[in-house]
Amino acid sequence: MSDDKKTHFGFKNVVEDEKADLVANVFHSVAKNYDIMNDVMSIGMHRLWKQFTFFTSEVKLGDKVLDIAGGTGDMTLGFKKIVGDSGEVWHTDINSSMLKIGRDRLLDKGVIATQCLCDAEKLPFLDNYFNAVCVSFGLRNMTHKDIALREMYRVLKPGGVLYVLEFSKIYKPFEKLYDLYSFKLLPFMGKLIAKDSESYQYLAESIRMHPDQETLKQMLLDAGFNKAKYNNLTFGITALHKGYKF
Repeated sequence: MSDDKKTHFGFKNVVEDEKADLVANVFHSVAKNYDIMNDVMSIGMHRLWKQFTFFTSEVKLGDKVLDIAGGTGDMTLGFKKIVGDSGEVWHTDINSSMLKIGRDRLLDKGVIATQCLCDAEKLPFLDNYFNAVCVSFGLRNMTHKDIALREMYRVLKPGGVLYVLEFSKIYKPFEKLYDLYSFKLLPFMGKLIAKDSESYQYLAESIRMHPDQETLKQMLLDAGFNKAKYNNLTFGITALHKGYKF
């Protein structure tokens, strides 16, 4: 009998050591069409969810911000506008394809941010360095979420805040309609627009396997955060969690 530890990749059980490569393949595949698919999949709502994060954040001019799983750079761009030239925003991702597209997109907008290819479970940053850490639609793809959250806590300064914007558990009356959309329409759109239905099937499954709002809140507290809270957005389709380090 194999002693290899198992984890989930969507609805499948896979060996833990294999998950990172499987997730990497998904995002290498979807990187080119990621922004278009985000708009189509969410009917543009992802832009409002991100604006809510900026609007309710405690980030200010001159702050240092770490954007984890920063992908095509939406959060980096938004926080860069807040912190200004006197601040720092690090645009990071574990996936080289996503990071490259994000870098080029930011440069096209005249924004220079420091890029770093890195694993959220092994952040290459000093303790107590950042005023804020953000992970937007990336936590659910991490193999060891607890380790990643502890790393995010470690690199935050006392008084710093972690922002986790992620798909969550939708309100019960909308579950059946949401399932129909996720498992029928979403893979079809992935095939039509990105020529890749399997990756979008995985993305739908990964949302269902992600911890619900209260579970994730407790995970933040277990990782060391002194206080945690969340806001449900669009009937719980997404939630913005905040973890505070005192």
